[in-house]
Amino acid sequence: MFKRNLEIRKVKGIIPFWVIAERLDIHENTLHNWMKTEMSRERKKKVMAAIKEIREEMRKEGVQK
Repeated sequence: MFKRNLEIRKVKGIIPFWVIAERLDIHENTLHNWMKTEMSRERKKKVMAAIKEIREEMRKEGVQK
């Protein structure tokens, strides 16, 4: 099976896709569709920024990765 957007998959860890989608103000299905093909650099930057924000909030709340 081909894995696209591996960097995002690794960085997201336990963060559910729906949480990332909510942060991006998109539907969860949209994010799943984006994950099916390699994202553009700009889109990937937006997703990675959302994950970074979520991780920071998790860290502040004492939630493990």
